[in-house]
Amino acid sequence: MASDESTVLTPLDDPVGGSLRGPHADLGRWRHRAGTFTPQVATFSTVPADARAEDWADLARLLGSGEFADMFSCEATPPPDWEPVFTLEGRQLTWDGTVPTPDPDDPRVVELTEADVPEMLDLVDRTRPGPFWPRTRELGTYLGVREGGRLVAMAGERLRPPGGTEISTVCTTPEARGRGHAARLVNALVARVLARGELPFLHVAEANTGARALYERLGFTTRRHVTFRGFRTP
Repeated sequence: MASDESTVLTPLDDPVGGSLRGPHADLGRWRHRAGTFTPQVATFSTVPADARAEDWADLARLLGSGEFADMFSCEATPPPDWEPVFTLEGRQLTWDGTVPTPDPDDPRVVELTEADVPEMLDLVDRTRPGPFWPRTRELGTYLGVREGGRLVAMAGERLRPPGGTEISTVCTTPEARGRGHAARLVNALVARVLARGELPFLHVAEANTGARALYERLGFTTRRHVTFRGFRTP
């Protein structure tokens, strides 16, 4: 494995902040210690773990009144006037290198472009893998599988804290499941991330035991349990 895992574990504790300060700096906005992505790219926001009242006030100014703040795995607690929207238990998994490096050249896997965004949005709408917006594709490489010319599966790169790349939006239409598309796409992305000398990681909902079992077969192990939370600004 090309990267030293010990160098990326701390950035993985704040993948949103690390991503916004690094490769995705041009896709985000900051106000002092509060940061968020550009609208239509992602709704993820971040404040420090020791956030003070002024940090939450800065984030509210960035987002606007009554807007959604997806705090991802940030553990800081907002002020009482921030309305809770959702709480979801999950896990962060990292690739542990115990399985052979995947083959990046599966001919069934194609790279998706801006022209494919309408199909990508339609696939997300039908499969509900998690947040994906009209400009989310700009976060990294997205790969897909087509059957009969129709996009039936995809996965891509999302957050990129220093030394790591998150694999996300792994989804397959119901009629195309059971054909190994998810594994095929994740393997192709793992190979690409490793080729850059970075550590592949991903997140999965605690209740999604089927997806977690797949990722574990592909060489991922649980690094930590996380809680995903969303709020509405006052």
